[in-house]
Amino acid sequence: MYDLYLTPEQLEFRDAIRDFVEREVKPAATDPKRLEPFEKPLMTGLLDQLAQMGLRGLSLPEEAGGAGADLLTRCVLLEEIAAGDVDLAMVLGETALLARAAYDAMNDGQRARWLPQFEGGDRFHLALIACDEAAGRNWSYYQAVPGDAETVGEPEVVAVRDGTGWVINGLAPFVSNAPVAGLYMVQARAEGGSGMVTVLIPGDAKGLEVDEGLPAFGGGGERARWHHGAVASVSLNGCRVDAGDVIAADAAHRMLPSVAAQRMVQTAAVNIGVARAAYEAAVDYAKMRWQGGRHIVEHQAIGMKLADVAIQLEAARALTRKAAWITDHPDAVGERHVSDLPWPVVARTFTAQSLHRATLEAAECFGAMGVMRDMPLQKYVHDTLVLQHSVDCDLAAPLAVAEAVAGYERN
Repeated sequence: MYDLYLTPEQLEFRDAIRDFVEREVKPAATDPKRLEPFEKPLMTGLLDQLAQMGLRGLSLPEEAGGAGADLLTRCVLLEEIAAGDVDLAMVLGETALLARAAYDAMNDGQRARWLPQFEGGDRFHLALIACDEAAGRNWSYYQAVPGDAETVGEPEVVAVRDGTGWVINGLAPFVSNAPVAGLYMVQARAEGGSGMVTVLIPGDAKGLEVDEGLPAFGGGGERARWHHGAVASVSLNGCRVDAGDVIAADAAHRMLPSVAAQRMVQTAAVNIGVARAAYEAAVDYAKMRWQGGRHIVEHQAIGMKLADVAIQLEAARALTRKAAWITDHPDAVGERHVSDLPWPVVARTFTAQSLHRATLEAAECFGAMGVMRDMPLQKYVHDTLVLQHSVDCDLAAPLAVAEAVAGYERN
């Protein structure tokens, strides 16, 4: 089982991030003027400062200029960032995840070309465009396919052979990190039925356009936030890709499932950070608010709520770190040290459900103030609600656990 002791390096990095978040990120993220509108622009200045602390290349091996951090370490740090701002955590988590995935999938020539560009720019983030394999199994409510697609789960992006290279065309309507991406990894269907091809496309490539005007959520046209991080629609119109920027098929095949699993665990850690921020705000308020001759934290009703939130946070953190450790050590399943459940799904769904309820309880400690638009609690409740109903955590997600328990596979 994973060690509950963090290493000295993990503790030092965690404490440095926590101090920066408390001093710089949280005051900016909870400013009443920023809390009022639903559309909250990404705080790029703070994103740059966090990038300068080494968080973009956190997972890269040391010989590539990174820290060689595993998934468990990333979860510890992402919780700290998310306690300040969920969008910063999602952007940095995606880049850190994809940086290692891309490094492992690239050949030596591709690393020599792209690694210096990644290291040379604090705003050089990474994005992935890939088809949703789950859509073809009829269990994902989010399907990034056109309404007139002949086949459910059919990718929208198509690659056409052009000499030794490819020409990429298509539309990806919901791409994480697209507004800040310097490099895209794009999975496309090879025209003519010859399978899938995965290519590297720079953010300034001719024919690549990013549209941040995502549709509003709600019938009144209000710009309610229904996603976290930096998200945009990406269109590819005749993007030419040389043979040298094509990722080997076997490397791409190994990369994509691993990215999906690690992303789920990272998102669970981000969820913990948001709920922790709500809990800490509720504790501070309960110790300050005086009612009935005592601080309200001394009243049984408030004490029970805070105790329940604390228990849910600890349970979610323990399950998420266990899932991270198992994802880092898959042999633990094969050698029967742990069960063969899909641990990223277990951690993601439990954390999303339990911590949204916990955040609601934290908000109740504020009474009517908990729903005021210029108070942070309404933001934390909304943030955890979005995390509860994100693409990888819809109502059907636990069916993956049911498959493992019952020994069947949907088709």
